[in-house]
Amino acid sequence: MRWRRELEQNDAQIDISPLIDVVFILLIFFMVTTTFTKDLQIDLERPEASSGVPVEETTLRVQIDATGQVFVDGEQVRPWTLSDNIRSQLKNRAQKAVLVVSDRTTPAQVLIDVVDGCRLGGAVHVG
Repeated sequence: MRWRRELEQNDAQIDISPLIDVVFILLIFFMVTTTFTKDLQIDLERPEASSGVPVEETTLRVQIDATGQVFVDGEQVRPWTLSDNIRSQLKNRAQKAVLVVSDRTTPAQVLIDVVDGCRLGGAVHVG
């Protein structure tokens, strides 16, 4: 006599609808509680980029308006004192990064001069 053993097949299924609910609630929570960093009250018309990445709030911001005036964290500086100003601002920061934000109509030469001034001031990463 042969004993045949029937294998029990358990169809284990996981119901993921509560998981989806929790994910949506977390998404809504983070969207509501996120604070957006506001740039200083300098009126800039920024160019758009499809490959942009967010920056940290501790990054030093250098802004160039449409007339070519340069601002470091909201304070206007002369272009020939930019590297000294950047050096003094970065000496107490652990991250030596500078974000250059320019107006859409800023001439390319002004932008290049500001980026060079930032690098001469000790900025390791200039974006």
